[in-house]
Amino acid sequence: MPNRFHLGWFFQGSSAQAWGEPWTGAIGRDWMAPDLVVDVARALERACLDYMLIEDSSYVGESYGASRDIYLRNALAVPRQDPSVVATILTQATSRIGIVPTFATFAYPPYLLARLMATLDQVSNGRIGWNAVTGSSDIAARNFGFDGLPEHDTRYDMADEYMSVVNGLWGSWEPGAIVNDEANGVFVDPAKVHSIDFEGQHYRSRGPLNSGPAPQGRPVIAQAGGSPRGRQFAARYADTIVAAVRGPEAMKAYRDDLRARAKAQGRNPDDCKVLFLVAPILGETEEEAQLKKRYRAEWAVRKIDTRLAFFSKITNIDFGAMDLDTPIGELTTNGHQQSLDEFKRRAGNRTLRQTMSDFESTVQSVELVGTPDAVAAQMGEVMQHVGGDGFLFSLPNVSRRSVAEIADGLVPALQKRGLTRTAYAHAQFRDNLLEF
Repeated sequence: MPNRFHLGWFFQGSSAQAWGEPWTGAIGRDWMAPDLVVDVARALERACLDYMLIEDSSYVGESYGASRDIYLRNALAVPRQDPSVVATILTQATSRIGIVPTFATFAYPPYLLARLMATLDQVSNGRIGWNAVTGSSDIAARNFGFDGLPEHDTRYDMADEYMSVVNGLWGSWEPGAIVNDEANGVFVDPAKVHSIDFEGQHYRSRGPLNSGPAPQGRPVIAQAGGSPRGRQFAARYADTIVAAVRGPEAMKAYRDDLRARAKAQGRNPDDCKVLFLVAPILGETEEEAQLKKRYRAEWAVRKIDTRLAFFSKITNIDFGAMDLDTPIGELTTNGHQQSLDEFKRRAGNRTLRQTMSDFESTVQSVELVGTPDAVAAQMGEVMQHVGGDGFLFSLPNVSRRSVAEIADGLVPALQKRGLTRTAYAHAQFRDNLLEF
């Protein structure tokens, strides 16, 4: 039997998904209602995906042309609803799939985050995860009263301390602390609940957590470690990693590096599942899939301004001030470093227009084009070469149709090949991640 691998979905926030694109229904009218995101979660659960990650940002973009106009006019990552509310709704609309909202460490005091996540884990019966990010935008930081964000590696130093606080708070309730002993009038054993009395350079917290214990002990931690410092952080804390590297050789090298880093920190590398971003293009025939590929390429050229605006948002670079038809030159960022590094690698001596014509802001680890069965076979071959652990779908345009193509087309083809699960073996999220 072939080795099975894991699947997840990277959902681009709760907003007017793919507004103005075909097959999106009345999203411009109905975006506030949770119907679409609920339908997506239920479809993914039907396909037995491990988790649905809800991407988030807490600001309106204004990096492109020093203006908010293009972001607001085109619904580029705005509106964004609070992921804690969306995650709560999804936990009640599903029963097995993991739900992973994104929260930035600079925006949530550690105690607030630990309490929120423990509560979400309780109401989901142990199915919650946290996509832990340090933030990447000075604009977002100013919304929370800061002048800006610290330098990239300093943010991770602070996040190390942050993790010590939240892990301490989740551990402030020992297993078996709730005894529910009505005969002796004891609900909680006081000897099993402790203060943490943490005092660090950046954070302080007394504890204990007053929400009670999380069913999983602590939520599943997701992280996207791309830079060397980010990889070190992910290898230390993450249960699953969002990986954005291109090509099977780079995928294997990335996974091998993360596993070596995890082992060096005393972890079992098998406890951390690396999932690689992909955006399959599917058709009933190879010809139809290739036609869709050409349409996506034409769409990329047609939408170059909005795509550059989105890339400006995540890198904090004003591409609107650059000539589209001259070489790109040197670029640096305090934002998403891995995205910019991949962009510069692809650019070489090409112009901004030429580079953006075939560049996707979210790096696709391997191009997947064809019928569901052909794509399933290719995914199996790639994963066999890489060694594990799975794929994270991230489509440029999310609609019920595009979700159905994956959940009801591609995944059944994967299941027929024995590559992915056909049923959840466990009730809790982490247990399903560790199943294979």
